[in-house]
Amino acid sequence: MNCATPLGVDWQSNWTQLLCGISGVVRNDVGRIENIYTSVFATEETLALLIPEEDSTLLERMLFTAAKPVVERHVPTSRTALILSTTKGNVSFLEEGKTTDAQLTVLAKKMAEVLGFQTQPIIVSQACVSGLLALSVAKRLVQIGQYDDALVLAGDVVSEFVVSGFQAFQVMSPFPCKPFDRDRAGVSLGEAAACVYVSKEKGEFKILGEAAINDANHISGPSRTGEGLVQSVLHAGQEAAIDIKDIDFISAHGTATLYNDEMEAVAFHRLGLQDIPVHSLKGYYGHTLGASGLLETVIALQSMRSGTLIPTEGFKTLGVSQPLNIIEEITHRPLNRFLKTASGFGGSNAAMIIEKTTATQ
Repeated sequence: MNCATPLGVDWQSNWTQLLCGISGVVRNDVGRIENIYTSVFATEETLALLIPEEDSTLLERMLFTAAKPVVERHVPTSRTALILSTTKGNVSFLEEGKTTDAQLTVLAKKMAEVLGFQTQPIIVSQACVSGLLALSVAKRLVQIGQYDDALVLAGDVVSEFVVSGFQAFQVMSPFPCKPFDRDRAGVSLGEAAACVYVSKEKGEFKILGEAAINDANHISGPSRTGEGLVQSVLHAGQEAAIDIKDIDFISAHGTATLYNDEMEAVAFHRLGLQDIPVHSLKGYYGHTLGASGLLETVIALQSMRSGTLIPTEGFKTLGVSQPLNIIEEITHRPLNRFLKTASGFGGSNAAMIIEKTTATQ
Protein backbone atom coordinates (compact mmCIF):
# COMPACT_ATOMS: atom_id res chain seq x y z
CA MET A 1 0.00 0.00 0.00
CA ASN A 2 1.03 3.61 -0.46
CA CYS A 3 -0.35 7.15 -0.68
CA ALA A 4 0.62 10.63 -1.78
CA THR A 5 -0.96 13.61 -0.03
CA PRO A 6 -0.03 17.14 1.05
CA LEU A 7 1.19 15.52 4.29
CA GLY A 8 3.75 13.39 2.43
CA VAL A 9 4.41 11.43 -0.75
CA ASP A 10 4.52 7.97 0.86
CA TRP A 11 2.55 6.23 3.58
CA GLN A 12 5.42 6.40 6.11
CA SER A 13 5.64 10.20 6.04
CA ASN A 14 1.85 10.48 6.19
CA TRP A 15 1.79 8.24 9.25
CA THR A 16 4.47 10.32 10.96
CA GLN A 17 2.50 13.50 10.35
CA LEU A 18 -0.68 11.96 11.73
CA LEU A 19 1.12 10.87 14.89
CA CYS A 20 2.24 14.48 15.32
CA GLY A 21 -1.32 15.71 14.88
CA ILE A 22 -0.49 17.64 11.70
CA SER A 23 -3.39 18.64 9.44
CA GLY A 24 -3.07 19.58 5.80
CA VAL A 25 -6.27 21.65 5.89
CA VAL A 26 -5.23 25.32 5.67
CA ARG A 27 -6.32 28.47 3.85
CA ASN A 28 -5.65 28.34 0.11
CA ASP A 29 -6.71 30.02 -3.10
CA VAL A 30 -8.26 27.64 -5.61
CA GLY A 31 -8.48 29.31 -8.99
CA ARG A 32 -10.56 32.45 -8.56
CA ILE A 33 -11.91 31.22 -5.22
CA GLU A 34 -9.82 32.82 -2.50
CA ASN A 35 -9.02 32.05 1.12
CA ILE A 36 -10.80 28.71 1.41
CA TYR A 37 -9.86 25.85 3.73
CA THR A 38 -8.54 22.95 1.67
CA SER A 39 -5.74 20.39 1.79
CA VAL A 40 -3.81 20.82 -1.46
CA PHE A 41 -0.24 20.38 -2.67
CA ALA A 42 1.84 23.54 -2.35
CA THR A 43 4.11 24.31 -5.31
CA GLU A 44 7.21 23.21 -3.41
CA GLU A 45 5.50 19.98 -2.33
CA THR A 46 4.78 18.99 -5.94
CA LEU A 47 8.54 18.86 -6.55
CA ALA A 48 8.64 15.61 -4.57
CA LEU A 49 6.12 13.94 -6.90
CA LEU A 50 7.35 11.54 -9.56
CA ILE A 51 6.81 12.51 -13.20
CA PRO A 52 5.58 9.69 -15.47
CA GLU A 53 5.67 11.83 -18.63
CA GLU A 54 6.87 15.32 -19.44
CA ASP A 55 3.39 16.84 -19.82
CA SER A 56 1.81 14.97 -16.87
CA THR A 57 -0.93 16.69 -14.88
CA LEU A 58 -0.82 17.03 -11.10
CA LEU A 59 -3.29 14.16 -10.74
CA GLU A 60 -1.21 11.89 -12.97
CA ARG A 61 1.92 12.68 -10.96
CA MET A 62 0.08 11.97 -7.71
CA LEU A 63 -1.26 8.65 -8.99
CA PHE A 64 2.14 7.62 -10.38
CA THR A 65 3.91 8.53 -7.13
CA ALA A 66 1.47 6.47 -5.08
CA ALA A 67 1.55 3.46 -7.42
CA LYS A 68 5.20 3.24 -8.54
CA PRO A 69 6.68 1.68 -5.34
CA VAL A 70 3.85 -0.86 -5.22
CA VAL A 71 4.23 -1.81 -8.88
CA GLU A 72 7.99 -2.22 -8.44
CA ARG A 73 7.32 -4.75 -5.69
CA HIS A 74 4.45 -6.50 -7.51
CA VAL A 75 5.22 -6.37 -11.23
CA PRO A 76 1.98 -6.57 -13.29
CA THR A 77 1.38 -9.70 -15.35
CA SER A 78 -1.22 -10.60 -17.95
CA ARG A 79 -3.38 -11.65 -14.99
CA THR A 80 -3.11 -8.38 -13.06
CA ALA A 81 -5.97 -5.87 -13.08
CA LEU A 82 -5.65 -2.11 -12.74
CA ILE A 83 -8.69 -0.54 -11.12
CA LEU A 84 -8.79 3.26 -11.13
CA SER A 85 -11.04 5.19 -8.78
CA THR A 86 -11.73 8.89 -9.34
CA THR A 87 -14.74 11.17 -9.32
CA LYS A 88 -13.50 13.95 -11.59
CA GLY A 89 -10.18 12.82 -13.08
CA ASN A 90 -8.55 15.51 -15.23
CA VAL A 91 -11.72 17.61 -15.36
CA SER A 92 -9.71 20.84 -15.58
CA PHE A 93 -8.90 19.98 -19.20
CA LEU A 94 -12.45 21.12 -19.99
CA GLU A 95 -11.42 24.71 -19.24
CA GLU A 96 -8.98 24.43 -22.15
CA GLY A 97 -11.55 22.86 -24.42
CA LYS A 98 -9.74 19.50 -24.33
CA THR A 99 -12.83 17.34 -23.98
CA THR A 100 -11.12 14.12 -25.04
CA ASP A 101 -8.23 14.53 -22.58
CA ALA A 102 -10.76 15.08 -19.78
CA GLN A 103 -12.32 11.63 -20.26
CA LEU A 104 -11.68 9.13 -17.48
CA THR A 105 -10.81 6.42 -20.00
CA VAL A 106 -7.92 8.51 -21.31
CA LEU A 107 -6.55 8.94 -17.78
CA ALA A 108 -6.95 5.24 -16.99
CA LYS A 109 -5.18 4.10 -20.17
CA LYS A 110 -2.36 6.56 -19.59
CA MET A 111 -1.78 5.26 -16.06
CA ALA A 112 -1.93 1.65 -17.25
CA GLU A 113 0.73 2.37 -19.87
CA VAL A 114 3.19 4.22 -17.63
CA LEU A 115 2.83 1.59 -14.89
CA GLY A 116 3.38 -1.31 -17.30
CA PHE A 117 -0.02 -3.01 -17.20
CA GLN A 118 -0.90 -5.56 -19.85
CA THR A 119 -4.64 -5.57 -19.18
CA GLN A 120 -7.27 -2.96 -19.96
CA PRO A 121 -7.88 -0.72 -16.93
CA ILE A 122 -11.19 -0.74 -15.09
CA ILE A 123 -12.74 2.55 -13.90
CA VAL A 124 -14.86 2.97 -10.77
CA SER A 125 -16.51 6.38 -10.50
CA GLN A 126 -19.35 6.18 -7.99
CA ALA A 127 -19.29 9.50 -6.16
CA CYS A 128 -17.50 9.43 -2.82
CA VAL A 129 -17.72 5.67 -2.25
CA SER A 130 -15.48 5.16 -5.32
CA GLY A 131 -12.23 4.40 -3.46
CA LEU A 132 -13.75 1.78 -1.17
CA LEU A 133 -15.94 0.36 -3.93
CA ALA A 134 -12.89 -0.03 -6.20
CA LEU A 135 -11.25 -2.14 -3.50
CA SER A 136 -14.41 -4.25 -3.36
CA VAL A 137 -14.37 -4.67 -7.14
CA ALA A 138 -10.75 -5.84 -6.99
CA LYS A 139 -11.56 -8.35 -4.28
CA ARG A 140 -14.51 -9.72 -6.25
CA LEU A 141 -12.57 -10.03 -9.52
CA VAL A 142 -9.78 -11.94 -7.78
CA GLN A 143 -12.31 -14.00 -5.83
CA ILE A 144 -14.06 -15.26 -8.98
CA GLY A 145 -10.74 -16.03 -10.68
CA GLN A 146 -10.91 -13.42 -13.42
CA TYR A 147 -7.55 -12.05 -12.23
CA ASP A 148 -4.81 -13.35 -9.95
CA ASP A 149 -4.14 -9.96 -8.43
CA ALA A 150 -5.02 -6.30 -8.81
CA LEU A 151 -3.71 -2.83 -8.19
CA VAL A 152 -6.34 -0.43 -6.87
CA LEU A 153 -5.40 3.18 -7.58
CA ALA A 154 -7.44 6.19 -6.48
CA GLY A 155 -7.01 9.93 -6.81
CA ASP A 156 -8.67 13.31 -7.13
CA VAL A 157 -7.48 16.91 -7.11
CA VAL A 158 -9.08 20.09 -5.80
CA SER A 159 -10.07 22.41 -8.63
CA GLU A 160 -12.20 25.51 -9.01
CA PHE A 161 -14.82 23.32 -10.70
CA VAL A 162 -15.02 20.95 -7.72
CA VAL A 163 -15.01 23.71 -5.09
CA SER A 164 -17.72 25.70 -6.85
CA GLY A 165 -19.87 22.58 -7.02
CA PHE A 166 -19.70 22.03 -3.27
CA GLN A 167 -20.27 25.74 -2.70
CA ALA A 168 -23.47 25.43 -4.72
CA PHE A 169 -24.63 22.85 -2.15
CA GLN A 170 -23.70 25.34 0.60
CA VAL A 171 -21.66 22.68 2.42
CA MET A 172 -18.18 24.25 2.42
CA SER A 173 -16.98 24.90 5.96
CA PRO A 174 -15.71 28.42 6.77
CA PHE A 175 -13.11 26.80 9.04
CA PRO A 176 -11.26 23.42 9.04
CA CYS A 177 -13.92 20.71 9.13
CA LYS A 178 -15.02 19.24 12.47
CA PRO A 179 -16.37 15.69 11.96
CA PHE A 180 -19.19 14.71 14.33
CA ASP A 181 -18.70 17.93 16.30
CA ARG A 182 -21.53 20.11 17.61
CA ASP A 183 -20.11 23.13 15.79
CA ARG A 184 -19.41 21.45 12.44
CA ALA A 185 -20.36 23.51 9.42
CA GLY A 186 -19.51 21.41 6.37
CA VAL A 187 -16.67 19.87 4.42
CA SER A 188 -13.10 20.87 3.76
CA LEU A 189 -11.94 19.48 0.42
CA GLY A 190 -8.59 17.80 -0.16
CA GLU A 191 -6.52 16.12 -2.85
CA ALA A 192 -4.68 12.82 -2.59
CA ALA A 193 -3.79 9.56 -4.30
CA ALA A 194 -3.69 6.11 -2.75
CA CYS A 195 -2.77 2.62 -3.90
CA VAL A 196 -3.45 -0.88 -2.54
CA TYR A 197 -2.29 -4.22 -3.95
CA VAL A 198 -4.78 -7.12 -3.73
CA SER A 199 -3.90 -10.76 -4.36
CA LYS A 200 -5.39 -14.22 -4.03
CA GLU A 201 -2.25 -15.20 -2.13
CA LYS A 202 -2.27 -14.88 1.65
CA GLY A 203 -0.91 -11.52 2.76
CA GLU A 204 -0.65 -9.25 5.75
CA PHE A 205 -4.37 -8.42 5.72
CA LYS A 206 -7.54 -10.14 4.57
CA ILE A 207 -10.79 -8.65 3.29
CA LEU A 208 -13.39 -10.61 5.24
CA GLY A 209 -16.49 -9.07 3.75
CA GLU A 210 -17.81 -6.06 1.84
CA ALA A 211 -21.00 -4.67 0.40
CA ALA A 212 -22.28 -1.60 -1.39
CA ILE A 213 -25.97 -0.73 -1.26
CA ASN A 214 -27.68 2.32 -2.71
CA ASP A 215 -30.68 3.62 -0.77
CA ALA A 216 -31.70 5.95 -3.64
CA ASN A 217 -32.77 8.51 -1.05
CA HIS A 218 -31.81 11.78 -2.75
CA ILE A 219 -29.46 13.15 -5.40
CA SER A 220 -27.18 14.60 -2.71
CA GLY A 221 -28.70 13.97 0.74
CA PRO A 222 -28.23 10.74 2.73
CA SER A 223 -31.08 8.66 4.10
CA ARG A 224 -32.19 10.06 7.45
CA THR A 225 -32.44 6.50 8.79
CA GLY A 226 -29.06 5.40 7.43
CA GLU A 227 -30.73 2.44 5.74
CA GLY A 228 -28.24 2.02 2.89
CA LEU A 229 -25.26 2.13 5.24
CA VAL A 230 -26.94 -0.21 7.73
CA GLN A 231 -27.61 -2.77 5.01
CA SER A 232 -24.07 -2.40 3.62
CA VAL A 233 -22.53 -3.14 7.03
CA LEU A 234 -24.92 -6.05 7.69
CA HIS A 235 -24.15 -7.66 4.33
CA ALA A 236 -20.41 -7.18 4.84
CA GLY A 237 -20.76 -8.87 8.23
CA GLN A 238 -22.73 -11.73 6.71
CA GLU A 239 -20.02 -12.41 4.14
CA ALA A 240 -17.36 -12.13 6.84
CA ALA A 241 -19.36 -14.62 8.95
CA ILE A 242 -18.70 -12.62 12.12
CA ASP A 243 -20.66 -10.63 14.66
CA ILE A 244 -20.31 -7.08 13.36
CA LYS A 245 -19.59 -5.94 16.92
CA ASP A 246 -16.45 -8.08 16.84
CA ILE A 247 -14.33 -5.26 15.42
CA ASP A 248 -11.74 -3.03 17.09
CA PHE A 249 -12.52 0.30 15.42
CA ILE A 250 -14.44 2.06 12.67
CA SER A 251 -12.94 4.32 10.04
CA ALA A 252 -16.03 6.38 9.24
CA HIS A 253 -16.78 8.61 6.27
CA GLY A 254 -17.25 11.59 8.61
CA THR A 255 -17.46 14.50 6.18
CA ALA A 256 -18.53 16.99 8.91
CA THR A 257 -21.71 17.97 7.08
CA LEU A 258 -24.88 18.22 9.15
CA TYR A 259 -26.62 15.32 7.45
CA ASN A 260 -23.79 12.85 6.76
CA ASP A 261 -22.49 12.73 10.33
CA GLU A 262 -26.01 12.43 11.72
CA MET A 263 -26.82 9.64 9.26
CA GLU A 264 -23.70 7.68 10.23
CA ALA A 265 -24.45 8.11 13.93
CA VAL A 266 -27.99 6.80 13.41
CA ALA A 267 -26.72 3.88 11.33
CA PHE A 268 -24.01 2.88 13.83
CA HIS A 269 -26.54 3.07 16.68
CA ARG A 270 -29.01 0.90 14.76
CA LEU A 271 -26.20 -1.62 14.25
CA GLY A 272 -25.27 -1.59 17.94
CA LEU A 273 -21.83 -0.15 17.17
CA GLN A 274 -22.12 3.03 19.25
CA ASP A 275 -19.48 1.83 21.73
CA ILE A 276 -16.87 0.84 19.10
CA PRO A 277 -14.06 3.44 18.78
CA VAL A 278 -14.65 5.51 15.64
CA HIS A 279 -12.76 8.23 13.86
CA SER A 280 -12.85 10.37 10.74
CA LEU A 281 -9.64 11.42 8.99
CA LYS A 282 -11.25 14.31 7.11
CA GLY A 283 -9.81 16.82 9.62
CA TYR A 284 -6.30 15.89 8.43
CA TYR A 285 -6.83 15.38 4.71
CA GLY A 286 -10.10 17.08 3.91
CA HIS A 287 -12.61 15.19 1.78
CA THR A 288 -10.50 13.69 -1.01
CA LEU A 289 -13.55 12.48 -2.97
CA GLY A 290 -12.73 9.36 -5.02
CA ALA A 291 -9.50 8.83 -3.09
CA SER A 292 -11.00 9.10 0.40
CA GLY A 293 -12.15 5.50 0.88
CA LEU A 294 -8.83 4.02 -0.27
CA LEU A 295 -6.64 6.60 1.48
CA GLU A 296 -8.43 6.08 4.77
CA THR A 297 -8.14 2.31 4.34
CA VAL A 298 -4.35 2.67 3.93
CA ILE A 299 -4.19 4.60 7.21
CA ALA A 300 -6.44 2.08 8.95
CA LEU A 301 -4.20 -0.79 7.82
CA GLN A 302 -1.21 0.99 9.33
CA SER A 303 -3.23 1.53 12.50
CA MET A 304 -3.62 -2.25 12.77
CA ARG A 305 0.06 -2.79 12.02
CA SER A 306 1.15 -0.50 14.83
CA GLY A 307 -1.75 -0.93 17.23
CA THR A 308 -2.45 2.80 17.18
CA LEU A 309 -5.79 4.60 16.98
CA ILE A 310 -5.62 8.04 15.36
CA PRO A 311 -7.90 10.72 16.91
CA THR A 312 -10.55 12.72 15.05
CA GLU A 313 -9.02 16.11 14.27
CA GLY A 314 -11.38 19.01 14.96
CA PHE A 315 -13.70 17.09 17.28
CA LYS A 316 -14.49 18.50 20.72
CA THR A 317 -18.17 18.05 21.60
CA LEU A 318 -20.52 15.41 20.20
CA GLY A 319 -23.00 17.01 17.83
CA VAL A 320 -25.15 14.10 16.64
CA SER A 321 -28.36 12.70 18.12
CA GLN A 322 -26.98 9.24 18.89
CA PRO A 323 -24.00 8.36 21.13
CA LEU A 324 -20.69 7.58 19.46
CA ASN A 325 -17.32 6.57 20.89
CA ILE A 326 -15.26 9.19 19.04
CA ILE A 327 -11.50 8.66 19.28
CA GLU A 328 -10.16 11.89 20.82
CA GLU A 329 -6.51 11.05 21.49
CA ILE A 330 -3.84 8.68 20.23
CA THR A 331 -4.50 5.31 21.81
CA HIS A 332 -2.34 2.17 21.73
CA ARG A 333 -3.96 -1.26 21.87
CA PRO A 334 -4.03 -4.51 19.89
CA LEU A 335 -6.04 -3.98 16.70
CA ASN A 336 -6.94 -6.99 14.58
CA ARG A 337 -10.10 -6.06 12.70
CA PHE A 338 -11.76 -2.85 11.52
CA LEU A 339 -14.79 -1.61 9.61
CA LYS A 340 -14.45 1.01 6.86
CA THR A 341 -17.54 2.87 5.71
CA ALA A 342 -18.21 5.37 2.93
CA SER A 343 -21.24 7.22 1.64
CA GLY A 344 -21.81 9.48 -1.33
CA PHE A 345 -24.15 11.37 -3.59
CA GLY A 346 -27.07 9.53 -5.11
CA GLY A 347 -27.63 7.44 -1.98
CA SER A 348 -24.50 5.32 -2.47
CA ASN A 349 -23.02 3.49 0.52
CA ALA A 350 -20.21 0.97 1.00
CA ALA A 351 -18.73 -1.01 3.88
CA MET A 352 -15.76 -3.34 4.26
CA ILE A 353 -14.37 -5.44 7.11
CA ILE A 354 -10.63 -6.16 7.04
CA GLU A 355 -8.59 -8.16 9.53
CA LYS A 356 -4.91 -8.63 10.22
CA THR A 357 -3.89 -12.20 9.41
CA THR A 358 -2.61 -14.51 12.15
CA ALA A 359 0.73 -14.68 10.34
CA THR A 360 1.43 -11.07 11.31
CA GLN A 361 0.17 -11.14 14.89
